[in-house]
Amino acid sequence: MVTNYLQGLKDAGITGCIKHFPGHGDTKADTHFGYAQSMKTWEQMSACEMVTFRAGIQWGCRLIMTAHIAAPNVTGTDVPSTMSSIILQNKLRGELDYQNIIVTDAMDMGAITQQYSNAEAAVGSILAGVDIVLAPKNFIEAFDAVIAAVGNGTISEERINQSVRRILKLKKEKGQ
Repeated sequence: MVTNYLQGLKDAGITGCIKHFPGHGDTKADTHFGYAQSMKTWEQMSACEMVTFRAGIQWGCRLIMTAHIAAPNVTGTDVPSTMSSIILQNKLRGELDYQNIIVTDAMDMGAITQQYSNAEAAVGSILAGVDIVLAPKNFIEAFDAVIAAVGNGTISEERINQSVRRILKLKKEKGQ
C-alpha cells in the first residue's frame, strides 16, 4: 500500500512523505501532548513497522518524518527518536540505507517542548541526523541555536552541507 500511495502522489506531482519513523502504532500516549514510548525491540520493529518503511525506501521515497517517541529497548535511553542518532543514523540511514531527506514531526509538540528548549531540540535533532527541523515553537530561538552550534563547532559545516545537498537534490528533481 505504501508504494501505491507514493506512486499516486508522484503521478499527481506531489512528493510523498512516509511517517512516523520508527513507528507510532503501539504507543499509548499522544506525542502532541507529552512523552510517549514504544517498548518494542529493534527485532520486533523490524518484523512489523519496518515492513512499510523498507518498501517505501526501496521504492525511492524522498521524505521520511520522524516520530517523537522514545524507543528505550532500541536506544537504551528515553530520548525521542527525533533526537536519537541510533534511530536516525544507525537504523534508518545505516541498516535501512535511507539516503534522502529526514524531516522532524512538528517540534512544537509536547513530547519535545516538555523536555527540551527550542535550542536543545533543534540542535539535538540535527546532530542526530535530521535534515529539516519542522515547526519549532520559537523559530528564531531554534535558528539562532543552530547558527551558534555551527559557529562553535558543535555542528560541523559539513553536517549542514549534507542536509543542504539532500534538499537541493529534491528541489532539482522537482524543477525548483
